[in-house]
Amino acid sequence: MSDVPVILFACIHNSGRSVAAQVLARAHGGDRIEVRSAGSEPGTGVNPVVAQVLAERGLPVTDHVPALLDVDLVQAADVVVTMGCGETCPVFPGKRYEDWPVDDPAGQDLETVRRIVDDVDTRVRRLLAELA
Repeated sequence: MSDVPVILFACIHNSGRSVAAQVLARAHGGDRIEVRSAGSEPGTGVNPVVAQVLAERGLPVTDHVPALLDVDLVQAADVVVTMGCGETCPVFPGKRYEDWPVDDPAGQDLETVRRIVDDVDTRVRRLLAELA
């Protein structure tokens, strides 16, 4: 692992779970980490309810553009976290891989998405504590 760990959060559309994880990790980790997110089939934008929940926490995602998950992103990461969506990532020796079984926020109401983001937040904090 490099001096500043690189974390990659991956899901299918890079519009909900992985975006929340990326934004929360940046907020909690600051300059102690580098964080990215991507999806195997990136959507056109951030899930609006996820964006609303993150904005409520003072974490706007208006500038996020869903990115394509590719080999270079995985290869550059120290930690690869898939978001419970059956994501398949290339596997490289020496990397830490985790799969977080997080509910999909697509089509969910505001309260459900708040619970999902809370779940992601707890997992992000735990991961950052382990990397410290």
